[in-house]
This record gives sequence, structure tokens and C-alpha cells, in this order.
Amino acid sequence: MLNFEDDVPMLGLRGVSTAFMPGGAGHLLAQTVGQSLPVESFQRVKLEDKRVINGKADVNQLVPFKYKWAWEKYLAGCANHWMPQEINMQRDIELWKNPNGLTADERMLIKRNLGFFVTADSLAANNIVLGTYRHITAPECRQYLLRQAFEEAIHTHAYQYIVESLGLDEGEIFNAYREVAAIRDKDQFLMPFIDTLTDPAFRTGTPVADQQLLRSLIVFACIMEGLFFYVGFVQILALGRQNKMTGAAEQYQYILRDESMHCSFGIDLINTIKLENPRLWTPTFRAEIQELVKKGVELEYRYAEDTMPRGVLGLNAPMFKEYLRFIANRRCQQIGIEALYPGAENPFPWMSEMIDLKKERNFFETRVIEYQSGGALDWD
Repeated sequence: MLNFEDDVPMLGLRGVSTAFMPGGAGHLLAQTVGQSLPVESFQRVKLEDKRVINGKADVNQLVPFKYKWAWEKYLAGCANHWMPQEINMQRDIELWKNPNGLTADERMLIKRNLGFFVTADSLAANNIVLGTYRHITAPECRQYLLRQAFEEAIHTHAYQYIVESLGLDEGEIFNAYREVAAIRDKDQFLMPFIDTLTDPAFRTGTPVADQQLLRSLIVFACIMEGLFFYVGFVQILALGRQNKMTGAAEQYQYILRDESMHCSFGIDLINTIKLENPRLWTPTFRAEIQELVKKGVELEYRYAEDTMPRGVLGLNAPMFKEYLRFIANRRCQQIGIEALYPGAENPFPWMSEMIDLKKERNFFETRVIEYQSGGALDWD
């Protein structure tokens, strides 16, 4: 028990240990009682001192803005707020309980989807909160990461809400990442990149460490959120297009919108780090990223084969081989790497509409897909 007569070390005004701060103790206003204050602590933040990683400016001071794109994405995320309980699941429940409502293959596809996603978004949230956030030194970017972490929590909530609504075996769904090889392999691929950033001893500031950070950011933005989610999205949205599981499909549409923004933010973050640290973007590093993307395509295709051993919903696993190559090309090009699969085309053009979320719906039948919180609506 703490004795009030004991000497208690004081935290700086940042409220966290120096392990989480760029520059260590020298950038805290006061780390321990009696410690002199560094001169730079009294200086106003200058744009030129702000950097996405290894910055020297006070991370608590949001303005002046340097990375306006990050702030704009934060505002867009807040404007597009939603919660799972707002979506009516009654039709889904009736369809699921009807013995003839769905085929065995459709039921397995839904359970596999939920089995992957309930853990994937938790992994993403942990990676942000315990890893990425503490290594990013631009407060505008940190602001978006906080919003992203909350959205990952909403997504996990949404999958749990679907599982609970349908009365599924929670043990089966929530343990799929351990028990289903196609899901387990994807998660195990991601774990080393999570472990890198969440290791308390990991620090940026050297070319090797900075490349480790950049590599992990690319894996999560371009492979996890930008590739591993897309077979599942197509499958559930295809059900919705056939007027099946419409409540679940609507939630997946909101999740797809959020994840598209997460991917876009991650790519902007990666490209800004590249711009500020060009020494990291070596030919060897780029070749390594290409191999990781290829592995990601392979793992996601195995997942497609596992979830669709036969044709279902007008879909089959071979169709996804072309789709995954198309997406992989796009992700590579977005971060400045040559396309891995020249000529790959999109077999699901309707997904572009889903991603753009410009499709209007009858407000009295369901929520408008381009939902905006009340304070952000324009009534003119």
C-alpha cells in the first residue's frame, strides 16, 4: 500500500511515461520533482518540427495543423457515426430460424464470416491502442487513430450483435480463429507485425526500427484492412443483394465504409512517412513488401476456398482469385509499388458502388447509407 510519507515520482504533464514520448524525458515539462525544465518546453509548436514519426513537437498540441488530411478524415469519421442496435435484425432472425430460409452452404458462409471478423477487428484495435498510437508523433494523426480504435470496437460490437440476434453458438464463432485453419492462418500471419509494435521495448528513431514500423503499417492498412476483409465483404453483401440477411448486410455496408476510410488513412500515413523518411524506401524493402502482399493474396484465397467449397450466391472461389489480384495491384500502386498481377480485373464492379456508398435508400424503410450525425446534416 502506498505510504503518503514515501517519495512519489511525478509524471510529466503528458501524463504517461517517457517510453511513450518522442525524445524521452527531455520533452516532458517535468519528469520528477526538482528536475529543471528544458528550454524547448516553453517554445510554441512550429510546423517544421511536426513529423509523423520521430517528431520533436509537443504531441498534446493539435494546432497548428500540418497534416490536414488526417484531421479531415477524423471529421468524416465522426460525421458517419453509427451503432449496431440502430439496425433492425428481425428479418434476419426469421430467415435464419426458417429451416428452408438459407442453404447449408449459405449458413456456413455466414458463420465463417463472423468467425473471422469478430477477432480481426479486435486485433486491429489492439494494434492501434497498444502499438501504432504510441509511435505516431503527429497529433492530427493520433486524433484519427483514436476515432479508428472506437470504430473497431463498434465493428466487434456489430458482429456480436449479429451472433446474439441469430442465436448462434458463441463458443463456435468466437473460437473460430483458433479452430478453423483458414482463419487461424490469416491471424498468425498478422501476429508478428502486431508483436513488433506492441513490444514495450520497441522504439523508433533508427532506420531499422523505422522500417519495422513502416512494414507493420503497410501490413495492416494494405493487407489486413485492404485485402483480408474483402472476400467476407463480397459474400455478405451478395446475400443482401439477393434480399437475404439484409440487416447483417446493412451493418457490413457501414463497416465497409469505415474500413475503406481506415485503409485510405493508413495509405496516406505510409506515404507521408515515406516522404519524410525517403531512406526507408529501399529496393530491398519494396521487394519484401511485394512478397508480403503475395502471401496475403494466397492466404485470402485459401479463405475463399474454405468458405465456398461449392458455388454459392452465384459466387465461387476461382472468381476471387482475380478479385484479390485486382485489389492487390491497387494497394501496391497506392503506396508506390508496381502492380504484381498485370491485367487483373474486377469481377465484382458492384462492389465499387458499395465502397463509394453513394447509393440512396428510402429513409422510411431503412437508414440512409450515407448516414451523417444530426449536427453534420445540411437541411438546405
